Amino acid sequence: MKQLNEKIFIEVNGNKQGMFIQSKNIGNPVLLFLHGGPGSPEIMFTQEYPTGLEDLFTVCWWEQRGSGISYRKNVSRETMTINQMIADTLFVVSYLRERFSKEKIFIMGHSWGTLLGILTVQKSPELFQAYIGIGQMNQQIESERLAYKYMLNEFRTRGDKKMIKKLEKVPINQGAKVEIAYLSVRNAAMMKLGIGLMRQCRSVMSIGGILIRFKGYKLMDKVRFMKGNSFALNCLWDIILQKNLEKEVPRLEVPIYVLHGQFDYQVSYSLSKQFVKNIKAPVVGFYTFENSAHSPCFEEPEKMCRILREDVLYNKTDLADNL
Repeated sequence: MKQLNEKIFIEVNGNKQGMFIQSKNIGNPVLLFLHGGPGSPEIMFTQEYPTGLEDLFTVCWWEQRGSGISYRKNVSRETMTINQMIADTLFVVSYLRERFSKEKIFIMGHSWGTLLGILTVQKSPELFQAYIGIGQMNQQIESERLAYKYMLNEFRTRGDKKMIKKLEKVPINQGAKVEIAYLSVRNAAMMKLGIGLMRQCRSVMSIGGILIRFKGYKLMDKVRFMKGNSFALNCLWDIILQKNLEKEVPRLEVPIYVLHGQFDYQVSYSLSKQFVKNIKAPVVGFYTFENSAHSPCFEEPEKMCRILREDVLYNKTDLADNL
């Protein structure tokens, strides 16, 4: 069993991009992980919240165009489009298929990565064994409104005047545009309630600490991460809000598995379940993570790996919810 743990750069459609590839056995199936954000690579979380994915797969933690170690000043804003990101994803898929001699691979998206992932699979289903979505996006504009309403009610019940005031300054009403400036308020509010990135992660500062402590990044990589986080989000946020996957992806030609935290308001749990109920696919499985918010892959990794090992690898849904 040949193991692998490397950080490499390849040329992706004229742009130098980085990735981490980890495997306990390179003969295992290949999994491409599409990070969230946009602009928020997630390999850094695995140091303190190990996923176990490398036990089951040869897993590629690719850092997308304009993000993390792939961020460069010369990345053109004009290239930061959904179509370009899909083209980049397909290039990386081809690289992995060729390198590891696989006809098909698995693809796993988290948050924004679910939008990118499902559109990529829709375009070229013949390249994939299955699609796995964690914190599956559907209609993010509606998700933001549901979250805003919930947070405001929750803080009013708690009598938290400070958070009420902050939220009321950036109302998310029907028809109102969800500005990027709102996200910093939203993220802080979600963390305080345990409905954001992770159930037990109650401070934005804690994310910074995880980045600082991550040994896989050099100092300049950490600087690039911060710059890319802002850059990619600013380029793609408005595009995300325009998407309605329930209408755009009524069917998928590969098995689809969606893993969602019960306490997730960063991407609506209820809208995710609605999307899975309506989509047509050869195999459809929805899995509720009762102790997670937005990141069950880091919050309940043992449960995730059991689902992957027993259901996903065998095209089964024995562990799935009854929808």
